[in-house]
Amino acid sequence: MAKGIREIKRQIKSTQNTRQITKAMEMVAASKLRRAQEKTEAARPYSEKLREVVASIASASTGIRHPMLEKREARKTAYLVITSDRGLAGGYNANVLRRVSNELRDRHTSPDEYVLYVIGRKGRDYFRRRGIEIAETVTELSDSPSFADIKTVAARAVRDYELGHTDALYLCYNQFVNALTQIPQVEALLPMEPVSFDGGALQSYEFEPSAEVVLGELLPRYAETLIYKAVLEGKASELGAKMTAMGSATKNASKLINEYTLTYNRARQAAITQEITEIVAGASAAQS
Repeated sequence: MAKGIREIKRQIKSTQNTRQITKAMEMVAASKLRRAQEKTEAARPYSEKLREVVASIASASTGIRHPMLEKREARKTAYLVITSDRGLAGGYNANVLRRVSNELRDRHTSPDEYVLYVIGRKGRDYFRRRGIEIAETVTELSDSPSFADIKTVAARAVRDYELGHTDALYLCYNQFVNALTQIPQVEALLPMEPVSFDGGALQSYEFEPSAEVVLGELLPRYAETLIYKAVLEGKASELGAKMTAMGSATKNASKLINEYTLTYNRARQAAITQEITEIVAGASAAQS
């Protein structure tokens, strides 16, 4: 019985240590989540201004043609998949990867019909294990990624579309709703739909050398900005999922500690009762 009591005490101590770790990770994730939300908010003015200028060109000009605005037969479709580098985030990675896998299975009959660009080690390893080729990958992003961190993969995905190597580009990421809810999304990015602006009256701009040349420069930047925005959404979703997962782990650890403590008290009580019984029996034997 003593051995059993010692084992229960070790389990209690081990679970208490685990609870300390998960609680600390929950608090760290909550702090980083606030910063990620602030970064997402800070990136919006630039994106909105680009959208306004592009919409202004589109509304003031007619007959402007650009590969990113033209729909063509989707012989090869590109998917830019955003995942995390590490786990311990609940279903964050599994949900978006499952959604992408379903899209590939439902839309395509051959691997030659699609190409993948992947952000995050979890996504990279997932597709590599299944023998799916990845055109470009970026890993080891910080919890506060900058545009420069994802510039290579974003520029590659947009450039491949412009050059006609791919005929459509989809963004696959987790949309952040709140710390408890992240919704996996597969959104069409290219070809772009006609850009509209809902921020009131459009300003009038003069373009040099021409509206068409300016639009040719702005559209790739606008597409890359939308990719960066999705990365920020994904990072906020990742941190929200981590905070929720670690919060659940902390609660489960507390529940286990209570159960182990109850078992320990019962075992200790049983051991004491057994010792008293043995003492009484020994005393009775001595008297007789």
